[in-house]
Amino acid sequence: MKIISEQLIRSLDILPSTCVKWVYDSFSMKKDAQLPVKNSVHPDDGEFFTSMPCLLPPPIRTNVKGVNNQFKRQYFGVKVVHRLLKAVPSLGSDLMLYDSEKGELLALVDADWITTMRTGAVAAISSKVLRKKDAKTYGFIGLGNTARATLLCILEQEPNRHFNVQLARYKNQAEKFIERFAAYPNVSFDIVDSVVEMAHGVDVFISCITNAQELLVPDEKVFQSGVTVIPVHMRGLQNCDVTFDRVFGDDTAHVQGFKTFHQWKDFNEIGEVLAGRDPGRCSDEQRIIDYNYGLGLHDVVFAAKIYELLEDIKIPEVLIVKEKEKFWV
Repeated sequence: MKIISEQLIRSLDILPSTCVKWVYDSFSMKKDAQLPVKNSVHPDDGEFFTSMPCLLPPPIRTNVKGVNNQFKRQYFGVKVVHRLLKAVPSLGSDLMLYDSEKGELLALVDADWITTMRTGAVAAISSKVLRKKDAKTYGFIGLGNTARATLLCILEQEPNRHFNVQLARYKNQAEKFIERFAAYPNVSFDIVDSVVEMAHGVDVFISCITNAQELLVPDEKVFQSGVTVIPVHMRGLQNCDVTFDRVFGDDTAHVQGFKTFHQWKDFNEIGEVLAGRDPGRCSDEQRIIDYNYGLGLHDVVFAAKIYELLEDIKIPEVLIVKEKEKFWV
């Protein structure tokens, strides 16, 4: 069993544009994957351990144009993500990756980088396919790693498009955020003091606040027509659900338990838009909110891609000695 650390993953210098491609690949195989709803336990208020299993479809052995599932084997993986008040950092995740035909545990993977980058890539893709045609201004609140990953993927999936980005002021995070993107010529920044002011003025509103306890924009009417709202961590914008024209999500089973689900006007999965079976935005006046709950599908695809990139590289392993014949107790 290989031990794949975050440092080892980062040494591969995987580009944000590659992460975007891997997310497209994972959505393309979603209908053929087995993707149970994630399951959580809660040691205390605000804490959780969540398990996220996924069985990828078998690889297609022939080189078929347009088919992305060109893995060397069939993979099963389960990611366990936690948020614990006494943990440092409070959020963390690990993933076990298996050869699903042989039952062999191939790797134990530090999944923190995977979680961050696949989350950012999904948000970037959603913002691109759901925004109105002349969208120019993006707004970000919550300026941690998830927001950085999202903007990295946005900028690198469209390097020839210029983005005006508004940042909600919080301590010195906005200034540090701008410093991080100093080398990118296709973005300019403004810092705003009011989230409501931002909501009124942007074409795409992205919240990366990890644990919003209250509504971020109490009166959803301030969002202009044609806005696309993406609550990356799900909370804080629920008042948009029942009034916006369309609602999207990454998987129906993962969001159908939401309290207002049956009141949503027009719902579909974002993968249907990527596959061309749903137009997504039907007019530049529609207000759209997109809930990407976070799928083990993306985690396992990323882990499998990384595993195959590392397969011929000597890295730390743990020898697991298994009985080769049935044993009796």
